[in-house]
Amino acid sequence: MQTDMRSDRTKGVPRGIEPAICNCLALRQAARHVSALYDRHLAAEGITTAQYSLLAKLLRLGPQSIGSLAAMMVMDRTTTTRAVRPLARDKLVTISPGKDERTRMVSITPAGEKRTKSAAARWREAQKEFEAGYGAEAAQRLRAELAQVVERT
Repeated sequence: MQTDMRSDRTKGVPRGIEPAICNCLALRQAARHVSALYDRHLAAEGITTAQYSLLAKLLRLGPQSIGSLAAMMVMDRTTTTRAVRPLARDKLVTISPGKDERTRMVSITPAGEKRTKSAAARWREAQKEFEAGYGAEAAQRLRAELAQVVERT
């Protein structure tokens, strides 16, 4: 009779796969945790962290095609289109034809600018809370390391 030495928490995980060393799992768990923190703060503005990121990018850079917005956000075009639709529904952005039939341009509206600027204060609160728990210098190093993940992989 073979004895399974794994704890109940690891049952169902094939032998040789240790969840604690999975880079993808660790990054996704951390991302969900941090997103929840920022979402709590941004909820008062009626937007999510992902929506705030899109609006802030459009506010900084001006109108963008769905394709270029997707590339900047490290998202695929379909996901970006789905993310932009609620913003268009709420009249925070407009989606208009681009230079050709295949291109759609996304522009922030005056209401979107106002919401983004208002949400920036909530974002700063979330930023301070994260850095208070994690450390401001450590957070700066983390951002630099994560930027390298995006660039190198």
